[in-house]
Amino acid sequence: MLRSLPLLAAGLRWTVVVAILGMALALALSVVLVAMRRSAHRFVRAPARIYTEIILGVPILVLLFIVFFVLPEAGIVIDPLPAGLITLMLYYSPYLAEVIRGALNAVPAGQIEAARTVGMSRFRIAQRIVAPQAVGLMLPPMTGLFIGLTKDTAILSVISVAELTFQAKQVISRTYAPFEVYVLVAAGYWVLTFVLETALRRAETSVTRYRRA
Repeated sequence: MLRSLPLLAAGLRWTVVVAILGMALALALSVVLVAMRRSAHRFVRAPARIYTEIILGVPILVLLFIVFFVLPEAGIVIDPLPAGLITLMLYYSPYLAEVIRGALNAVPAGQIEAARTVGMSRFRIAQRIVAPQAVGLMLPPMTGLFIGLTKDTAILSVISVAELTFQAKQVISRTYAPFEVYVLVAAGYWVLTFVLETALRRAETSVTRYRRA
């Protein structure tokens, strides 16, 4: 087990990398989806709504199989790591988009109208009125989504992405000690999710304090 720790540590590092990249990509696509859903043109809103409805009804494992195994049948071959990141991005972006859209809609329209009345620009309204309130509202549900994304990186082991669960399987095949290995793996995921939750809770507290000020 001691000789296997470096391999598990390498898997944990890859889990962190995959989780961070997956969060960034999913958040970027969610912003695009929100912009499309808030568009005044129906032909822009419709694709985003259809995409959201489809993804919300598909399990992440099925989506991963489509990206990695089905797309090559159409001539689109994607390596394991990019396929995993694409899957995380496609799966979590609609959820994040709904959170962002709900937070933006929760900002009282009267405050925005009052800001326009006193001559504030759209950028200043977004910076001083919408963002402080919307970010505080969206952080709690985003915390749960980001934790879920971090744990779902384990699914990428089925396509040989060298994250923590995949490396654990390699160690078990040599040591025949599944109990010990998976206890370490569970501890590693717990530490990751605890650190992520703590960081986001502190960010939420900071935003709330700024909003009250």
